[in-house]
Amino acid sequence: MRNTGGGIAQALDMLATFASVGVQDFDITHTNIDEEKRGFRPKQSLQDARASMPFLIPSSSRRQNNVIIRPRPPSAVLLIQLDDVKDAALERIQHAAFMIVATSPGNYQGWLAVTGDIADRKDFARRVRKAAGADPSASGATRIAGTANYKRKYAPDFPTVQITASQPGRIVTAPELEALGLVAASEPARLLPPRESSGRAGKWPSYKLCLDRAPAAHGSDRPDVSKADFTWCMTAIDWGWPVKETAARLLDESSKARENGEGYALQTAENAGAAVQRRRGHVQATPPEIAP
Repeated sequence: MRNTGGGIAQALDMLATFASVGVQDFDITHTNIDEEKRGFRPKQSLQDARASMPFLIPSSSRRQNNVIIRPRPPSAVLLIQLDDVKDAALERIQHAAFMIVATSPGNYQGWLAVTGDIADRKDFARRVRKAAGADPSASGATRIAGTANYKRKYAPDFPTVQITASQPGRIVTAPELEALGLVAASEPARLLPPRESSGRAGKWPSYKLCLDRAPAAHGSDRPDVSKADFTWCMTAIDWGWPVKETAARLLDESSKARENGEGYALQTAENAGAAVQRRRGHVQATPPEIAP
């Protein structure tokens, strides 16, 4: 049994660090060692999240459950999660990040809080992730500090999620990130060619086939569900389905989308739509055929 006293303190530190950049609400999800959802508490206030940690941290240790939080920032702040960042990239982001978290040996998350007038937030976040070499499909959720990262590949020595650096209250602007070389060049916007308004004869792509063809998640033999979601959305949009309808359908198809909610589904569909625009602008190609 782990000594969970220090874990509770670290969890509270993480909540406080998010609060320092304006976050006041969190979604809390529990998953087991096989990454299956075991519980979900949407939009918990900062006070409620803090009060629950003395119970959730010891419980996660007993049950080998992951405690995952999704911070909900105020509208004035854009939170950007730089996931799966390697050691080589840390120096580039540490001056701008309000928090850096180690999720396993050699794997880090950087968290940025950005304010100011940004015309297209989703595109800007994508460009920052690209410049940092981070996972382009980051979900915006993180295992809370002080808990173990329960994945079978780590058994029996599960690594502890830890805050390795923090600058509470650190909020940056887009020009500051550009000066640090953390914003990739924008790509010219291109309009989608006209397509049928209701998809290819009203049919949807096969989600199962996308999942079967997805690459393995980092350090795992399980499929990368985020990439499967993205590919499925790309295919649906290329077939002619509108972005919002694709996002709504993704909630029916993907367990991860249901777990992470409408925001995740819409962001995935919008990113996929942008990818389809770029693809059509550069080469006349479509995603591989995925039978309904």
